[in-house]
Amino acid sequence: MPHGKTYLITGGAGFIGSALVRQLISETDVRVVNVDTLSYAGDPARLASVQDSPRYRFEQLDIRDQEAIERLLDEERPDGVFHLAAESHVDRSIDGPEQFALSNTLGTLRLLEAARRYWQGLPATERGAFRFVNVSTDEVYGSLGPTGKFTEATAYAPRSPYSASKAGADHFASAYFETYGLPTITTHASNNYGPFQFPEKLLPLALMRALANEPVPLYGDGSNVRDWLHVDDHARGLQLVMAAGTPGSTYLMGGDNELTNASVLDALLGVLNELAPGERDYRELITFVTDRPGHDQRYAVDSRKAERELGWRKLVPFEEGLRSTVEWYLANQAWVDAIRRERYDLGRLGTLQQTSSA
Repeated sequence: MPHGKTYLITGGAGFIGSALVRQLISETDVRVVNVDTLSYAGDPARLASVQDSPRYRFEQLDIRDQEAIERLLDEERPDGVFHLAAESHVDRSIDGPEQFALSNTLGTLRLLEAARRYWQGLPATERGAFRFVNVSTDEVYGSLGPTGKFTEATAYAPRSPYSASKAGADHFASAYFETYGLPTITTHASNNYGPFQFPEKLLPLALMRALANEPVPLYGDGSNVRDWLHVDDHARGLQLVMAAGTPGSTYLMGGDNELTNASVLDALLGVLNELAPGERDYRELITFVTDRPGHDQRYAVDSRKAERELGWRKLVPFEEGLRSTVEWYLANQAWVDAIRRERYDLGRLGTLQQTSSA
């Protein structure tokens, strides 16, 4: 990562964004301007370790407030933007799709427009070095069959309101490169896991429900396959994309750890049995529930372009990352307990019961 630069990060109080912020502040000398609206899943506690750094600034802003974003860009003069602000949970998108379109698609459009206006006013040298990294998801590609992997050439086929909203954001990022020359780069990563993940997601939800001796839900028959990537490996990849990625390009990053949801819960709760044994095997709490509507069967990504062009490699073996994740949640149960009291009760989302009929 180049020395002495300033980067604006949207969604930096979220799970992946905060991991990137912590890396940049602790491992480089760049300055970080973190923009986050602090929705239900945003949490400044994720940034406690860096909040007092003189190279860190936090601004509570909604990326849809284009005028405020433009003022901040003009004030801070960043060398690049990492765009991670997003509504990200598929189940919530089933219950409330419009919010995802407003936050993810419209929000990205307004951020791109603010960045374009800022970028076009830069001196030629700074304009040539500027980058806008649009952080997306492998879910925009839809569902894979039993073989093969997503590549940068895979056609988009989103199947949930969440993935559709992210696909719209990606198309706007690409359009801003093609139409205006704004140097956008889009990334797609596989399922992330690690510390500070909001407990609506599979791994922390399973851990917290198991520790409370409550049923651990498993959708359908548990055969859906996901590829697991540690959040720190993803954050390292994003740094490389900013430093060496080609404008107009797309990069995929995966963990090469394909597991069925049933097997990942078995492994997760097996580690929990070792580290915090209860009265019975936690795996006995796994309970099959009605599947998510439109549940994609399998995701897997081909990371060879990122490896070849950026020198990216995943560094955290899955077994090691899984164990360290369980250890982190055991040591930080108060963080999840506060979320459960104030924001999310670990209950089921996305059952269609909250959506209105036509």
